[in-house]
Amino acid sequence: MRNAYLFLVSLFFYYKTSGLFISILLFSTLSDYVIGHLIYSSRKNLNKKIFLAISVIINLFVLCYFKYAYFFTDSFNAFFETNFEVFNHFAYWTNSYAGTHFTVNKILLPVGISFYTFQTISYAVDVYREEIKPVKSILDFGFYVSFFPQLVAGPIVRAAEFIPQLYKPYSLSKYNFGLALFWILKGLIKKVIIGDYIAVNFIDRIFDNPMMFTGFENLMALYGYSLQVYADFSGYTDMAIGIALLMGFTLPRNFNSPYKAKNVGEFWKRWHISLSSWLKDYLYIPLGGNRGGSIGTWIALVFIILFIVMLSGKMIVLYAFIWAALLCVFLAVWIKPFRNWLTTNINLLITMLLGGLWHGASWQFVIWGGLNGLGIVVYKLWRKISPYERYDNLLALIFKVFITFNFITFTRIWFRAESMEDTWQIIDQIGTNFNASLIPEILSSYSNVFAMMLIGYVIHWLPSNIKDWYRETFIRLPLFIKILLTTLTIFCVYQAMSSELQAFIYFQF
Repeated sequence: MRNAYLFLVSLFFYYKTSGLFISILLFSTLSDYVIGHLIYSSRKNLNKKIFLAISVIINLFVLCYFKYAYFFTDSFNAFFETNFEVFNHFAYWTNSYAGTHFTVNKILLPVGISFYTFQTISYAVDVYREEIKPVKSILDFGFYVSFFPQLVAGPIVRAAEFIPQLYKPYSLSKYNFGLALFWILKGLIKKVIIGDYIAVNFIDRIFDNPMMFTGFENLMALYGYSLQVYADFSGYTDMAIGIALLMGFTLPRNFNSPYKAKNVGEFWKRWHISLSSWLKDYLYIPLGGNRGGSIGTWIALVFIILFIVMLSGKMIVLYAFIWAALLCVFLAVWIKPFRNWLTTNINLLITMLLGGLWHGASWQFVIWGGLNGLGIVVYKLWRKISPYERYDNLLALIFKVFITFNFITFTRIWFRAESMEDTWQIIDQIGTNFNASLIPEILSSYSNVFAMMLIGYVIHWLPSNIKDWYRETFIRLPLFIKILLTTLTIFCVYQAMSSELQAFIYFQF
């Protein structure tokens, strides 16, 4: 009864945010529920693979239709000099059969589709791998797919982790209540008091028109955005984890102080952990991992190349890829170290590129994903010759964290900028129009913003034992003090709220 009730509540929540897009959620739920049982009941391995392929194709088709329709239409027009326009067949069918009046020449992205699509794919794969048995009740499975705290922006929940919790009796200890309240308040503070404040008062202004500001202001906006995107996204997942815990469910941790990472590989083990681990388990390892290429590797590589060629709209890009591929084959045949390097790292680069494309079909996300992949590959080479790698003292640690943090911040230029033109303008301003003489005046003008950024980064870089101490201290406080602190936090959040609603950054994905 609890699961059925929360399933209906989750559907109501999604309906209030997305209207009739709830039909897409229900379709994805029903199709994977049925396919999961078909996979499990099939005796022949070939039939299991066919049903799994059907699940993956259906889910990716729905995702690509809503997320990449404009990209494919624009690319087709650019290649073949046609003038096709996007047409929303779902809206047309709804208008025809339900008497609605939806616009048919526009396709909107359903909220959370990238997250629940990955959840249903992982369910089908886990059933195929016999890691879990299919869920008996459609209500229970629907609840797993649509659980509202994490539905629209994660964390991405594995069926093997979440479904067993559906059948456990509800319990909420005094400790877990305090922990849940702590996560919720912490998430609110991150999102509204830190993330939204520096975004509205500084970051958004710079990125809207980078040429109007000095190179120093553009650089500080980048550092500010690294803090904002962390505070915004981890703030959401903190609240989701806390709300779920109040209802008796444990969601996976999605962030682990990512800016403490000593290299890019470690960063991706700390940042958006549910997506990183999903890509590793359901893409990187099946492609062959670090053991080398497979048939899936070459299929994925061809897919990425075609995607990038279509993105460019120019055949010369395809010719460049063909020549690059021939050169790599030649080098791999004649130079064994290069062959070993290529087979070890090609799946890693493919995974990071597809991770970038998951965020959207644009050059910015291709470059952003590619740079992060190259960052991991370069580090793997660097650690073999680095004189600092074997040192683990405080100075070496600070140096490693400093390099990693600045590299990640640099890649965020492509993640945040509205266009490639804005990206190059930001880089140009930082490189040629820094205006160091204006730094004191800028620091004075934006003193509150920079103070908030400093506070945010200091809290982030606090040692784990200090964070554990104040979390445990809050949990052990008497109830009336918790109420007072909650009231104070809500008051501060209300005072800090912007007049303009700041949507969560990852809602757009």
